[in-house]
Amino acid sequence: MKAAIEISDSAAEQIKVLLASRGKPSEGIRVGVRKGGCSGLAYTIEYADSVNKFEDVVEDKGVKVIIDPKAALYLIGTRMDFVEEKMKSGFVFVNPNEKGRCGCGESFHV
Repeated sequence: MKAAIEISDSAAEQIKVLLASRGKPSEGIRVGVRKGGCSGLAYTIEYADSVNKFEDVVEDKGVKVIIDPKAALYLIGTRMDFVEEKMKSGFVFVNPNEKGRCGCGESFHV
């Protein structure tokens, strides 16, 4: 069975760095979606101290990404990447379910 999301090599490496620098053990990171931004929805990333009931867990490249069950339908088929550019760096989601994004790239709609 194919994982709900795909994790790029650079995203996995950045997740490892974040978890190592946290100072306390974590199960991994939790990815979700919340209402907000210009287009209506925004991605969220937080440390996950435990895996909750009904959450999907994607284990790949030595990291765990836990999917918030409320976001699962929005994230199916998404590729999580980490990009470092001259003026910014951060996680980027390439989501085939998106129908559009706001101009700043912080939010999307389906």
